Amino acid sequence: MEKLVLFNNTTLNKLLNKRSGESKFGEHVQLLSNISNIYEQLKNLDVTHVIIGLPEDIGVFANYGKSGTSKAWEFTIKTLINIQSNSFTKANKVLILGHLDFTSELLEASKLNQTKNKDIQKAREIVKNIDEYVSHVIQQIISAGKKAIIIGGGHNNAYGNIKGTSIALNNPINVINFDAHSDFRDEEGRHSGNGFSYAYNEGFLKNYFIFGLHENYNSKEIFTTLNNLKSIQYNTFEALEIRKELKFKDEINRALKHIANKPFGIELDCDAIENVPSSAMTPSGFSVKKTRRFVNHFGKQKNACYLHICEAAPTKKTATQVGKLLTYLITDFIKA
Repeated sequence: MEKLVLFNNTTLNKLLNKRSGESKFGEHVQLLSNISNIYEQLKNLDVTHVIIGLPEDIGVFANYGKSGTSKAWEFTIKTLINIQSNSFTKANKVLILGHLDFTSELLEASKLNQTKNKDIQKAREIVKNIDEYVSHVIQQIISAGKKAIIIGGGHNNAYGNIKGTSIALNNPINVINFDAHSDFRDEEGRHSGNGFSYAYNEGFLKNYFIFGLHENYNSKEIFTTLNNLKSIQYNTFEALEIRKELKFKDEINRALKHIANKPFGIELDCDAIENVPSSAMTPSGFSVKKTRRFVNHFGKQKNACYLHICEAAPTKKTATQVGKLLTYLITDFIKA
């Protein structure tokens, strides 16, 4: 666990804006005091949700994408701890674990980015190492009987989430992915576009449902692959929101039937939400309200093991907005 940096009181107090007459979320969350035996500590704590940050964008770079997803964690955590603590937000049931520190990997990747041929293969090797750390920390959280809330990073981390959860439960798991892309691309070395195909082919992922695929941004080959696999179901954004051939509520129920009968993960890619600064930002996507309803609906299911929010790439200008959006999604999952 040498990558794990615990979220401690010093960091908390630096980011907390206390106000008299108000009680902030950060004043009531639980923290771990030391790094040894995370699993034992979590198991003995009366919390339901554990929050962990994965500040990296190497998987996005390894997929020829636009970097910036490494920034989402710091802005989100700052916003989250400063919301109100009340009977709705249940702060005392939440533990903020901290984040995995990928500074050296990010440095290595930025050097690769500057070389003439942008050594993508090397970047994919780094992603493979990141996978190990992610799956290890997720395994600890799930084994301890807690629900994980994972703030990305790129969507490459879906693989570590699925693998870690699957190993903890000693069974393959199901996943619902709210996403414009299937991320089920070829196993050509690890990156943000093939976390699910790797997890599926290695036996960690069983049933997979992709909610809201964009018809313009998934290849013919991908659709052929998806259509040939019985354990994969999907719908498209256009069928739901543009042509109105499908009803949102009906599709949520169809997805539930496909994945909710056994432990499952909720993957949420911010590029599916309209106008959210992300590695593949879209002018046409789901509204924030629909996205929140989606998280609430799947978060209510007893088999929901984790929520992973990824691919948000805030700039200085959009940092507050992104932090607020991710905080809404986190608290929707906790309240569900």
